[in-house]
Amino acid sequence: MGDFHLLFVLCLIFSTLKISSARDTISLDDPLHENETIISSGGTFEMGFFRPSSTSLNRYVGIWYKKIIPKKTAVWVANRKAPLSTNASSVALKILSQSQQLLALLTDTNDVVLSVNTLSSSPISLRNPVMQLLDSGNLVVRDGGEENPESFLWQSFDYPTDTYLPGMKMGINFETGHEVYLSAWKSAEDPAPSEYTSNLLVTGYPQGIIRRGKAMIYRSGPWNGVKWSGIPSPDINPIYNYDLFINKTEIYTNFSLVNESVISVLYINYTGVVHRLMWVEGMRNWITIGKLPTDDCDRYGNCGGNGLCNIGNFPVCGCLDHFLPRNQAEWGMANFAGGCGRKRSLDCQSGKDSGGFLNYSGIKLPDTQNSWYNETMTLQECQQECWKNCSCTAFSSLDVRNGGSGCLIWFGDLVDIRQMAGRGQDIFIRLAASELVSGSGFRREHRKILEIVAVTLSSVIGLFLISGLSLMLYVRRKKKTKVLRDEDFELPVFHLRTIARATNNFSVDNKLGEGGFGPVYKGVLENGQEIAVKRLSKASVQGIHEFKNEVVFIAKLQHRNLVSILGCCIQGEEQMLIYEYMPNRSLDLFIFDPTKRKLLDWPKRFNIINGIARGLMYLHQDSRLRIIHRDLKASNVLLDVDMNPKISDFGLAKSVAGNETGANTSRVVGTHGYMSPEYAVLGIFSIKSDVFSFGVSVLEIVSGMRNKGFSPEDQYHTLLGHAWKLYREGRSDDLVDYHLVVESGDLSQVLRSIHVGLLCVQQHPDDRPTMSSVVQMLSNDAVLPEPKEPGFFTQMGFTSAECSSSTPAASSLNEVSISLVDLS
Repeated sequence: MGDFHLLFVLCLIFSTLKISSARDTISLDDPLHENETIISSGGTFEMGFFRPSSTSLNRYVGIWYKKIIPKKTAVWVANRKAPLSTNASSVALKILSQSQQLLALLTDTNDVVLSVNTLSSSPISLRNPVMQLLDSGNLVVRDGGEENPESFLWQSFDYPTDTYLPGMKMGINFETGHEVYLSAWKSAEDPAPSEYTSNLLVTGYPQGIIRRGKAMIYRSGPWNGVKWSGIPSPDINPIYNYDLFINKTEIYTNFSLVNESVISVLYINYTGVVHRLMWVEGMRNWITIGKLPTDDCDRYGNCGGNGLCNIGNFPVCGCLDHFLPRNQAEWGMANFAGGCGRKRSLDCQSGKDSGGFLNYSGIKLPDTQNSWYNETMTLQECQQECWKNCSCTAFSSLDVRNGGSGCLIWFGDLVDIRQMAGRGQDIFIRLAASELVSGSGFRREHRKILEIVAVTLSSVIGLFLISGLSLMLYVRRKKKTKVLRDEDFELPVFHLRTIARATNNFSVDNKLGEGGFGPVYKGVLENGQEIAVKRLSKASVQGIHEFKNEVVFIAKLQHRNLVSILGCCIQGEEQMLIYEYMPNRSLDLFIFDPTKRKLLDWPKRFNIINGIARGLMYLHQDSRLRIIHRDLKASNVLLDVDMNPKISDFGLAKSVAGNETGANTSRVVGTHGYMSPEYAVLGIFSIKSDVFSFGVSVLEIVSGMRNKGFSPEDQYHTLLGHAWKLYREGRSDDLVDYHLVVESGDLSQVLRSIHVGLLCVQQHPDDRPTMSSVVQMLSNDAVLPEPKEPGFFTQMGFTSAECSSSTPAASSLNEVSISLVDLS
């Protein structure tokens, strides 16, 4: 019993220590040191010192989610402009009681790294100043002796970084002049403010915007009582609610969560794209449930004044009804900046032209910087207000609820209008009387008759046009069968102008490489996303089959170790595929380069081997189609920013039906050195052909040597033969890349990988394991079977007559390549 009581007392002491350590405040006598944190009362947020990445040398003070989320997602950074370097041996976050300097970040030499003042203009004397982290994520400074706990002298919600939390106000206080807005990080590892900001613009009627420096690049549209009119979201949102507040002292917006158990934030990334994130517990990760801008029509002022952007059209820009391009020549060259002008000008000042209004439905309302509004007017009163002002060009209701109320009036050109499919608003645009059905003004019954007639005529004319177009396409296909269409692919379609702009008009400086299909370019979309563009060359004689083949397969495959296709662009003779861009490009650029291979330590190489194995297992076993890649090699394995592998280039891939695992062909395609013996000689391919190619890749990754062209100073002419010889002599560790420093604990894993590689390259297909078996062999320590002789390990030469090839493809410099047999 004595031991039991002692154990009980110890548990009580430790539990008390745990509770007392989870404090949420910092006081004069209790600063926050580097190895400490404070935690909000509900355990949702934590504050302390952090590094943005494992490689970062700078330290910051920040707030991140503590509860539920394992990742340290920083939602606020205190010293984003003044990071603490490794030279500062110790730091502490202290409260200073004198004057207005309430909060200070000091180094061990008492140098002030960061100080924050209250918004008050006069010094404040605090009896008991404390800094407290609230469960909303708001860091506040208040008087600990103050009876009202909501009386804050300073709060971090007034100085956000890149993240917009529920309950945070975004807007401007007219009394103090203080503006609350988001400012993106400079990069993924640098919290310093970048040129991208997200603001509530209060000039005219309030609207959300994204700026790059002083230039506006996106606009949300004005608030319509339910949502921001230009954002394609439902009127009743099941996740969050927004509100807009306007009074004499301030204008601000904020959002709240419908279900408080949901975790969702808004943040602007370092490329200027605003993401709505939600934490999904089942996935243990953040997912993006919306982002802005979304497409070309979200680019501010894309179509100029009085232009209308419709993402479903090509080109996307057109003019409002009864308006024409101001500069037809520039418009024809896809330069829409000049916008559109009226066919007939308004002449209300002379009293001869009273004019009228044309109703546009389903649009994003124009930029409201040059507007006037009244919250109490009816729509009829709004029309009269516009009517009596010659400068008024359009009007709309301010609040769409209960049939519409309030008045919003525009003056001058209407800028940044887009068609909104089913979720837009009505606007009434002023026209000259001669442009309307009746000279005295617009009459609804006349418009109805016109609409019926127009629809009927459009249907008849459309029927003739469709028939003619179908005949023309049929004849064109008969004349030139290599032309593809958008309809051939189940992919998002990019406009040629978008891709041309992204690649700087297919500049040589953007060119990444070239294969038998044509060139590959790097591009950057308007939203900052990097892409790789695979452009089929007009002179290509062998790329069209592989081009279409790749789309058919890769568009239906989704796996973390397969490259993702984003869309296509088929216009006239232009046929392009758009992929996610891999910043580290292909594996061969690392493992065969004497300098770059040093960047791949063994954990990275083993991760790459495992990733390729899992990608192949998905193709062979888990995907909707059973896919045989047929061209797996180091140049067709791409590396993302974290050096994770992604299999690419499905131009030569084949699918097999049902439970089949292979087939044969008279057209042998692939790359010599990676092809299995049965495929190269007999044209028999199967999932075991891919296993052979994987085994070659494993031995190349471990050794840093190419299988093709291998010529050590002995009788063996391939890497496979060399590896087999060393294995039989018990010297497999001699195969390891001499640049690779292998820790003693990793050596067994390296040798096991070589063993697995040799099992995969055995001469006979039936002896090779399946990829699911390979994944298991790599992940556990079970005894492995002894390998038999590999294929192509002796001097087995093959001439070009034994393999079919039209044009040898150049080695790919990026993720997109199509390769035929390469005997060079």
